Amino acid sequence: LLSKIAENFGADGLLIINPYYNKGNKSGIKAHFTKIAQSVDTPIIIYNVPSRTGVNLSPNLIAELSYNEPNIVAVKEASGDMTQVAEIARLVDDDFAIYSGNDDQILPILSLCGQGVISVLSNINPSLTLDITNSFFAGNLADSLKYQLKALPIINALFEETNPIPVKEALNLLGFNFGEPRLPLIKCSDNLRNKLKALIK
Repeated sequence: LLSKIAENFGADGLLIINPYYNKGNKSGIKAHFTKIAQSVDTPIIIYNVPSRTGVNLSPNLIAELSYNEPNIVAVKEASGDMTQVAEIARLVDDDFAIYSGNDDQILPILSLCGQGVISVLSNINPSLTLDITNSFFAGNLADSLKYQLKALPIINALFEETNPIPVKEALNLLGFNFGEPRLPLIKCSDNLRNKLKALIK
């Protein structure tokens, strides 16, 4: 229903996560994505984030969905497992996009046929995020590595407390009025706020 509503409002794409709490088996999760894909025409990116859902989507399942449902066009891969990323790349067609779901793994995933990143870092420093990706695609691996390593301190801070607590605070520090997170998330700690302030400066 929510995917149909988003499509009716003109969404360019849908980022779809597998159900959490009620953790389905492979057949159930496949049916979940299939039902959504067959209910809309909008392109779908599968979001694999086992740290939040409690279930890892296997490369075989991602590949099956990519072949069976034409509007499932990409995966945001946030398992943190480079072997899994490589296996996805091996199994899917070239026109299926793999995006990094972890800012600290942009370059490694690009090197395994990744096509970009769906990023937290880019909310506060889009130019640095672009430096990592654009350098890679220009064939300048040394610069891409330099920018990836340069970004690590702020990336680590952005995930020191539960996302999106730190990035909302960082945006507030940059002068955007994003307020405080909704419960059960709370405002970031003073220690983290001071760390973010220093890194942003």
